[in-house]
Amino acid sequence: QVQLVESGGGLVQAGASLRLSCAASGRTFSSYAMGWFRQAPGKAREFVAAISGSDGSTYQSDSTKGRFTISRANAKNTVYLEMNSLKPEDTAVYYCAADDRLPTVLRGAPRYWGQGTQVTVSS
Repeated sequence: QVQLVESGGGLVQAGASLRLSCAASGRTFSSYAMGWFRQAPGKAREFVAAISGSDGSTYQSDSTKGRFTISRANAKNTVYLEMNSLKPEDTAVYYCAADDRLPTVLRGAPRYWGQGTQVTVSS
């Protein structure tokens, strides 16, 4: 069982930066693939970024490439999402997710989810 707790969301102006954190429970964090997803009001949840547990390979959506960076600190059981040059269209609830299989994260069906953290970007 893995429990995920996100933090770091908030209200910022366009062009600002935020760093989201996701703290995970469990003794096998380093073996899990981790991902970030987001859901804007009235829209379907979408993939943002993922990082493998085996070699730290990263994957990102086209809409966030070059602005967002996913990373992990296995010693702290934490995964991060650094968000730069934020736009109003980045406004959403951001969810952290985990699964022991990377393909499951990449197709949007990870086993474990956090409760989400709100990010609001004003114009």
